[in-house]
Amino acid sequence: MSPSTRLLRHEANLCLAANRWCRTSPVRGYFTRVSRLGDGMIWYLLMAAIVVIDGYAGLVASTHMAATGLAALTLYTVLKRWTRRPRPYASDRRILALVPALDEFSFPSGHTLHAVAFSTVAIAHYPLLALLLVPFTLSVACSRVVLGLHYPSDVVAATLIALALGSASLWILPVA
Repeated sequence: MSPSTRLLRHEANLCLAANRWCRTSPVRGYFTRVSRLGDGMIWYLLMAAIVVIDGYAGLVASTHMAATGLAALTLYTVLKRWTRRPRPYASDRRILALVPALDEFSFPSGHTLHAVAFSTVAIAHYPLLALLLVPFTLSVACSRVVLGLHYPSDVVAATLIALALGSASLWILPVA
């Protein structure tokens, strides 16, 4: 068996184990709610709250987040269409999609990509937000695997892409 085949098999087994663990009611409920918030609602509320609380500086930060989010969405769309990787539940009948997928393909995880990109920019503007955003972003990333929607490599790749994207946006538009 080739190393890539072994890696794919190991990743599928990780997905299956995580997915089975998530089928218990409290765990499933937590990750379902986190995933739903990660659809975008939490980020829009955060951007609005920053503007209300911090005025013009909040508007600058929110605009920076929105611009980074738009870049993330564009990149995500291109990558999904290019790679066309099937979701875990579509490749292995033992893995259940515990929430509906927003699109057909798995790579990269859009929820993770956006959560990491938004968090990177928000924390650069407001470092204390790390206390809330880091645990939430980690939960979003985990939710994608345990809910049967993504492979771990989809989440890791999305994290790395988002960190690069967020860092690039901070280089282009440094925080004052």
